[in-house]
Amino acid sequence: MTSQGKNRSFVLRAVKDVVLEDRPIPVLKDPWDVRVHIAQTGICGSDVHYWQRGRIGDFILKSPIVLGHESSGTVVEIGSAVKNVKVGDRVAIEPGVPCRHCDFCRSGSYNLCPDTVFAATPPHDGTLSKYYNTQADYCYPLPGNMDMEEGALVEPVAVAAQITKVGDVRPNQTVVVFGCGPIGLLCQAVSKAYSAKKVIGVDISQSRADFARSFGADDVFVPPAKPEGKDEAAWNEEVAKMMKDKFNLGEGPDVVLEATGAQACIQTGVYLTKKGGTYVQAGMGRENVLFPITTACIRDLHIRGSIRYTVGCYTTAVDLIASGKIDVKRLITNRFKFEEAEQAFELVRQGKESVVKVIIEGVSA
Repeated sequence: MTSQGKNRSFVLRAVKDVVLEDRPIPVLKDPWDVRVHIAQTGICGSDVHYWQRGRIGDFILKSPIVLGHESSGTVVEIGSAVKNVKVGDRVAIEPGVPCRHCDFCRSGSYNLCPDTVFAATPPHDGTLSKYYNTQADYCYPLPGNMDMEEGALVEPVAVAAQITKVGDVRPNQTVVVFGCGPIGLLCQAVSKAYSAKKVIGVDISQSRADFARSFGADDVFVPPAKPEGKDEAAWNEEVAKMMKDKFNLGEGPDVVLEATGAQACIQTGVYLTKKGGTYVQAGMGRENVLFPITTACIRDLHIRGSIRYTVGCYTTAVDLIASGKIDVKRLITNRFKFEEAEQAFELVRQGKESVVKVIIEGVSA
């Protein structure tokens, strides 16, 4: 295999077993296909989860896959039918290509398509390769004022755009976001960009909360530790009351966006949401938690789940970054060369408070 014929890739062979591997350069198989030379890739928690545990829900690692799904790059080859991009275009890649034909796709909820080919979700390869093939309509040209790092971070901004879309976040609302990791921070920033009146970020880490206050939140809350022997649900209800009192929330916020998956945050969020308000679950932790269903019922809460993105989220994300309304570069705390990909994943796995977003540079030309 010549150097021109190598497609250097970061491959997950089995649980906790990754390797850099030279694979054949993928050929275009469809008139709508494009081949992208990957420039930058952000690491998502789901990538790390597959590396460490080999599964997320029903998606189970049974054969080697390339990791990565938050990427930008340059189009180097296009199929005969492609019209929206041309060779040389810099693009952000939406990593999930649905079937386009099922009822979910036709209604615009293509995030629910059962036949979606999603990068780095078994059995499909991800984007941590020199070259990645995808469909042209899931590539979004980057404006001239956006660089490739910003292009890679369009994906998590699109996730936040979907979460706020599900929550129907509107001007003059009060929004509380549990979690000040990348997705929580971006939910706060998107809510503020949508002219929410008050946005409050919640995290157990003081340093992350402090960063949130400077990034997209109007105010932040670090909950006190639960007293020993105190019932967890009762304590979380008390914490919700503390927040209502501290931030003058009255009956509670209009919208609660939960981006941690932690049971304590889930319970507190439900107790916090005002009657008739909206609670959105986006964070995924344990598969089953104790949920205050009676409270949700008697308060007539609108409870929604959020997954991936739907129509308009990617273009919205590009616009939010290009306009300067969301400065995603501030989220990047660590940068790695492609050959250092395993070190990058290990850093994310450690979960240090100082690490927000880790990004990996692509294989050079």
